[in-house]
Amino acid sequence: MKVRIGINPITWTNDDVPELGGDTPLEVCLAETKEAGYAGTELGGKFPRQSGVLKPIIERYDLAVISGWYDGRCAEKEVEAEMEAIGPHLQLLKDMGSTHVVYADTSRGRHGAIWEPISKRPSLSADEWPAYGRKLTRLAERMADFGVTMAFHHHMGTIVETDEAVGLLMKHTGEAVGLLYDTGHSVFSGGDPLALIKAHVKRVVHVHCKDVRKPMLERARAEDMSFMDAVMGGIFTVPGDGFIDYPSILAVLADAGYSGWLVVEAEQDPKKAHPLTYATMGFQNLSRMAKEVGFTVME
Repeated sequence: MKVRIGINPITWTNDDVPELGGDTPLEVCLAETKEAGYAGTELGGKFPRQSGVLKPIIERYDLAVISGWYDGRCAEKEVEAEMEAIGPHLQLLKDMGSTHVVYADTSRGRHGAIWEPISKRPSLSADEWPAYGRKLTRLAERMADFGVTMAFHHHMGTIVETDEAVGLLMKHTGEAVGLLYDTGHSVFSGGDPLALIKAHVKRVVHVHCKDVRKPMLERARAEDMSFMDAVMGGIFTVPGDGFIDYPSILAVLADAGYSGWLVVEAEQDPKKAHPLTYATMGFQNLSRMAKEVGFTVME
């Protein structure tokens, strides 16, 4: 089984909270991504959105564009309207050679909500799930026809946050809806990332690797902190620097024949967690653990 290891630029600069690395140039993010050992990067807010502009920049650093986040609204929009809205983003990804789009459904919430208590989150009722699943499947099929497949991102503060919600998502959608499996969001939402990957590994098309610091997790949940306050307090870190059992999780992926990207996506305050130091630590830890369970790590 072959995997490539990439990173998200949120290690250097946070699009939601500009004071977290907002003054860090894109060129620094890319140069340090390469220096740390990564083969590719996901998109961030500082990346040009025209492929003709972006390609030479990325090629200068010998990196691949892995994917890119999209704030979806499938629960609120009709499929055609949502497909039209996401069209330019899909085109950019396709032009850059990306095969998946990171799709998070931020209907009924999102931006201001990142500062609200984590208990205040949107959800779907039991009777809404079947219709939502059919609609999301149609959208994913449209994306696949276009040439960029859906990697659905379960995420704190969204309608698909918990392990239970991921289970409902998988139950009510077709195979076109691939799962972006995220260790850190599973743990933060109160779940068990090892049980989650065992249950749904066959649907996993993309993997985000963030570790969790247990003391901050316990505080965040006990105090009903906001997502961003927990992030700024240091809840997330790179693989191997928290308490998540990555060797067991990676072994499940390897046994299932997963072949794709493992992406370090561990948002922290760059003033507290030096980006290059943590990026390098994440690459070295994840590479070692992946090789130990039988993966071949491609450059």
